[in-house]
This record gives sequence, C-alpha cells and structure tokens, in this order.
Amino acid sequence: MELANLDIGVFVVYVVGLIGLAYWVSREKPGHEKNAEDYFLAGKSLPWWAIGASLIAANISAEQIIGMSGSGYAIGLAIASYEWMAAITLIIVGKYFLPIFLKNGIYTMPQFLEQRYDHRVRTIMAIFWLGVYVFVNLTAILWLGALAIHTVTGVDLMYGLLFLGAFAAAYSLYGGLKAVAFTDIIQVVLLVFGGLFLSYVTLDAIGAGEGIIAGFAELTAQAPEKFDMILSKDNPHYASLPGLSVLIGGMWIMNLSYWGFNQYIIQRALAAKNLGEAQKGICFAAFLKLLMPVIVVLPGIAAVVLAPDLASPDQAYPELMKMMPVGMKGLVFAALVAAIVSSLGSMTNSISTIFTMDIYSYYQKDRSQAHYVFIGRLVSFSSLVIAMICAKPLLGQFDQAFQYIQEFTGFFTPGIVVIFLLGMFWNRTTAHGALTAAIGSAVLSFALKMLWPSLPFIDRVGIVFLSCLALGIIVTLMEKRGVQKNSVDLEGIDFTTGRSYNISTIAVVLILTALYATWW
Repeated sequence: MELANLDIGVFVVYVVGLIGLAYWVSREKPGHEKNAEDYFLAGKSLPWWAIGASLIAANISAEQIIGMSGSGYAIGLAIASYEWMAAITLIIVGKYFLPIFLKNGIYTMPQFLEQRYDHRVRTIMAIFWLGVYVFVNLTAILWLGALAIHTVTGVDLMYGLLFLGAFAAAYSLYGGLKAVAFTDIIQVVLLVFGGLFLSYVTLDAIGAGEGIIAGFAELTAQAPEKFDMILSKDNPHYASLPGLSVLIGGMWIMNLSYWGFNQYIIQRALAAKNLGEAQKGICFAAFLKLLMPVIVVLPGIAAVVLAPDLASPDQAYPELMKMMPVGMKGLVFAALVAAIVSSLGSMTNSISTIFTMDIYSYYQKDRSQAHYVFIGRLVSFSSLVIAMICAKPLLGQFDQAFQYIQEFTGFFTPGIVVIFLLGMFWNRTTAHGALTAAIGSAVLSFALKMLWPSLPFIDRVGIVFLSCLALGIIVTLMEKRGVQKNSVDLEGIDFTTGRSYNISTIAVVLILTALYATWW
C-alpha cells in the first residue's frame, strides 16, 4: 500500500506535533530542577483523564491492532473477551489494589514486595521484570511494530526499527512519565477516531452504501459463526479460547497480573494526584476497553466478507486500510504508529524506573535527584538500543511472535499473582512462601506443557495458579512465625469507593452481561 502526499503530510504533522507537545508538557517552572518523582511518577500530578488515556495507549500496540484484527478474521468476536474481561479487571484493581499501593507511597512493584516481604524478593523480581521488559516486551513491540509498518507501507524492517526507536526516544526521553502520559491523550484520540472510522468504512462497504446498521446486519448474516462468544469443543480455535474457561478460568490470572501488578501499566495510577483521581482514571480506561473490540476486532471480522482470500489473517487490517480515502489513510496509519510508540515510551520509562529505584539507588543511596534522573534517561536510551539490536535475532525466527511471548510470560504469571494476592490479603505469608510460589510457577508450567501438551494455555495458567497458591500457603504454615518488620499494614486502608465509581462498576457489568447474553 502506498501513501499519497496528503497522507504523508498528515503523518509528518502528527510526528512533529507529538514531539513538540511532549517537550511543552515536560518543561519545568523557572528555578525548579526535575527530580526523581517528577521523572518517574510525573510529580504525582496526573489527572484522571490522563491516567485513563495513558493506560489504554500503553496497552494497545501493533500486536493488538494487527494481531487482534487477524484473530477477529480467523476466530471471530470471541477474541474480544481479552478486552471486555479487562474492563472488569480494571474495576477490581481500582477498588482493591490501588488503595494499598498508594497508601504505601511506592514507585515500583518490586518496592512494594520489599515492604511486604524482604529485599531478596524485591531484587529477584526487579531483575526478572527488567529481563522480560527488555528482551521480551520491548523487543516485541519494536519488531512487531516495524513488521506492521513494513506490511502497510513496504518500508524495510531495519529502517522501521530505527524510526520507531528514534521517535520514542525523541518524545519520551526528556520528560519521563509526564511526557508519555499527557501525549498519550493525543495517541488515544487518534487510535479511537482512526479505528472507528475504519470500522465505519468497512461496514458501509458491506452494506453497499446504506449505512453501518445495514452493513452490520449483512455481516452477521454472511458470517454468523464469527459472532460466537463462547467457543464449543469442536471449534478449531477452542485451544486458544477454551469455552467457559475464558470467563471463569485462567484469563482472570492473566488479566490480574497485567493490569494489577505490571509496572508498565500500573505506574500511571501510582502517579495520580490522589486515590480518587486514580480510580476515576481506572473507570475511564474500563469504558475505553469496552470500545476497543469495535476498533480492532470488528474490522477483522468485516474482512471475512470484504477480503475472504487473504494468505494470512494478520493481513486483514493492512488490507482494509487500502479502502480508506486519501488523507484519512494517513490518519489511520498515524494511529497505528501512535499505538506503537506510546507503548515503547511507556515500556522504556518503566524499565528506567525499576532499574534506578530498585537496583541502582540501593547501592547509590546518597546521590542527587538530578543524578537519578540522568541515570533514568540513560537506562531508557540504553534499553531501546539493546532491544533494537536484539529484536531480529530473538523474534525474527518466529512466525507467530506474539503467541510465543504470551506463552513465555504465562510461565511466570501465576506465581506473580500469588505473591501479590497473598502479600496484600494474608498477613501471615512469608518471603519463603512467596519465593516458593514464584519458582513453582515456572517449574509447574514447564512440566504441564511437556506432560500435557493438549491442555489449553488458559487452563494451564489456572491450574498452575491454584497449585502455586497452595504451595505458598503450605510453606508459610510450615514456618515458625517470627517478627516480620516489613509487613504491610492493611488495617488503616479504606476500600470504600464513591458513588460515581460504584455506578460505573454497575454500568460496566450490565454492558458486559448484555454483550455476552446477545452473542452467547
């Protein structure tokens, strides 16, 4: 697909405007020098709308847009469960997890683990997350982002890698989280508007120009099997979405880990002005999550009718972009790149936060705030360079890199969820119990994969979670309980939420109930 001059112009305006906005929001008042809290937590000043927009911008990247559209083409609306169940998970995180994290004034998830357990747990998890973020997540975002740009425009993969790395560094390196969070508002507007317009164009085309309602009716008539929300065992994609396990099984563990205990995501909420603003931002993100399948899944389903002979499902989104009028094509392409670079900026900032606050500052305790900010910028830049160098060797050999990444992180996810849930809600849990659960997660996941290869991935995550939960409890009960100085006190934490939060929760639940009841 070639971009016209107007499309290229739209894209250039977006790039220049985003970098300019990032530097404008990152400026400091005269006489004030940026400190660690400014750089890593945006001075704890983020309003709810910036938190909600940034949560979604950090979450949605090329693999979600291209990959979930492809899954919509291959599987259908059932893949939307990843998005819709995330909305409920966000509500749970806002009510039960954020009050604990914000009350303890933490910068990072490993820091909370030290407060609750000991320095060993903090260091082990900090090193683990750094490794995963740099060599798995960051490389994946760069590689799949470059692959998406190549698929859409034909630009060489290496040039795409270099462009994405340079773009992400240019807009996020100086300002830190504040630059990332406030520019994410533009990213989300582009993402939502561009995605909705693409859905409009495709449905209108299916409806032969009679509007989106007629187009949607025609789509459901021509491809009714693509609107099954719960897959039966005879469905060829059952292993990916194993029936009711999607609603009551391991997907809860994946979502709780990602939205509740993932530094890359939760850092925005930690940077809120206060708990109320953080919870409003969480609600805003939950409602945006309800909208995402319309933006990324519905176009893929529409491609079943409009482009039924694709060589690969992941070609659905780029193929549909060819239908866009000149100018709008550039806007949708800008939305695609916006999703990629916002995820890159968020990831590099989280990497620099964990390294600086959890590892470097432990050995360099008395350095100036400016020094920590410098180290944070240096680590952000270095992580991008390392990821660009490693992207092709690590991921270029995989035909389905995203599935590989999900499989890899799924080995550790159950143990991570156990560590945090027991740490937050059972005061007796010991560091040895936590470490046993973490190690058991990897061992049991690998064992089940080898011994029971037919077990669906989501079901395996659920089984391993329950096993690790039992391990953590057993090891804790076997220990002689001593004085645990760093245990987090939950007694003074108020989990009560306001009327607007409760109303939002009811609204999300009712909407999801209606959606699943309609497409069951």
